[in-house]
Amino acid sequence: MATAVATARPGQVLADLLPASRVRDTALVLGGAGLVGIAAQIAVPVPGSPVPVTGQTFAALLVGTALGAGRGLAALVVYALAGLAGVPWFAQGGSGTSVSFGYILGMVLASAVVGALARRGADRSVPRMAGTMVLGEAIIYAIGVPYLALAADMSASAAIAAGLTPFLLGDALKAALAMGMLPTAWKFLNR
Repeated sequence: MATAVATARPGQVLADLLPASRVRDTALVLGGAGLVGIAAQIAVPVPGSPVPVTGQTFAALLVGTALGAGRGLAALVVYALAGLAGVPWFAQGGSGTSVSFGYILGMVLASAVVGALARRGADRSVPRMAGTMVLGEAIIYAIGVPYLALAADMSASAAIAAGLTPFLLGDALKAALAMGMLPTAWKFLNR
C-alpha cells in the first residue's frame, strides 16, 4: 500500500513531501499568499514609526522556507500583486503602496533566497536555520528601510530608527520560533 506522503530526500523542502501536481503547487502558492495576508493582520503599532510590528515577516520567511524558492517567490508575488490591486491584506488591512511597501518587496526577494537555502538543507538544523532567518530578515530590511526613507522623506538615520531598530528584538523571537519549528518538523518526518 502506497503512502500519501513521500519520503524525505536531500534537495527537498517540506512542500515536496506532498504528492506532486499542478493542483498541489497552485494550492501551496495561494495558501502561502493567504498565510502571509492573515499574518499581516497581527499588527501592533510602534510609537514613532509608520511601520507596525506584524506576523507578516515571519510568515513570508516560513512560506519561502517550506515551499522552496519558486513556490515561495510565487506566493509572495501573488500576495504583493493582490495587495496592490486592492485586496486589504497588507498590515492593518491596508492595500496599495505605502511607506512600508518596501518591506513587502524585501519579503518577495527574501522568500526566494530562504527557499533556495532550504532546498540545500538550511531548514534541517537549528544553526543553519538561524543563519537562514537572519539572512532573510537582512534582505527585508535592506529593501524596506531605504524605501521607507524615500517614501516618508526621512534621513537614513531616521529611517533606521523608525524602521529597523524597534523591530530587532521581535524579529529575533520570530527567527527563534522558526528555528525550532522547521528542524523539528524534519526530525518528526524522518522517523
